[in-house]
Amino acid sequence: MVAQESVADKTKSPSKVKDYVLLLKLRLAFLVVLSALSGYLFVGGAFDINFWLLIGGGFLITGGSNGFNQVLERDLDKKMDRTANRPIPSGRMSINEAIIASSICAVVGAVLLFQLNYYAGILGLLAFSLYVFIYTPLKRITPWAVFVGAFPGAIPPMLGVIAVTGTFEKEAGLIAGMLFFIQFIWQFPHFWAIAWVLDDDYAKAGFSLLPSRTRKSKRSAFYILFYTLFMVPVSLLPWVWDLTGELTLLIGFIAGTWFFVYAYFLYLRLEDKAARGLMFASFFYLPIIQFLYVFNKL
Repeated sequence: MVAQESVADKTKSPSKVKDYVLLLKLRLAFLVVLSALSGYLFVGGAFDINFWLLIGGGFLITGGSNGFNQVLERDLDKKMDRTANRPIPSGRMSINEAIIASSICAVVGAVLLFQLNYYAGILGLLAFSLYVFIYTPLKRITPWAVFVGAFPGAIPPMLGVIAVTGTFEKEAGLIAGMLFFIQFIWQFPHFWAIAWVLDDDYAKAGFSLLPSRTRKSKRSAFYILFYTLFMVPVSLLPWVWDLTGELTLLIGFIAGTWFFVYAYFLYLRLEDKAARGLMFASFFYLPIIQFLYVFNKL
């Protein structure tokens, strides 16, 4: 169950630093950067200046995206328990301050990514634009927003690859596309598990993000189950294309089966507790798989 905030919690004034952490969602940005680093290391990226440019650029442009998301959804955030205490809806931060902070982060982040190479900068701006200007407003209109949002969400590992190669030609393009596709498919069971847990809260803001109009139903659970099952063969693509060793086949299959079991529990029980289990499993599954590729590459 999502923890309910008391009135005292909502009136409590966190430090300005904490407010910026909440605005930019730095914990989420960390996961994004981790995903980008997996692609970077997979193609032999070194621990040099480019490593730090990718980290800094990734953190900042992701933080800017998150900040603008909260600016655009400030009135909706007031309606949901989990977001009502964010800096803007709580009144602790003005809209102008949030826009300025988010703009600085996005611009500096893009500049750092362009220092890597042209394509890295373009990918960063593309992810930012898709997330802020298409995915964010589309959430209010259709559940297809999850499909649209999966595109910018899958760019980080691709960005990591391009940060090293600077090109989409030949093997670099194959690897970049493969890592993009793996993370693209992963996002459906990941986000739908979150949408299941938060469905009642989302409904207060008019969001309906589960894959079926019947919301928390057997049909929605089936879609989640199907995409989680599909992750098993998809996660083995690096092994299929002889980019990784036999350990990817073994651990990838075990991890995929483990992930699928959580989705199966949700399908059987249709309970928030099962959805929460799947949600947390998805957080662990992706970095396990991505860094398995790094350590088992041929």
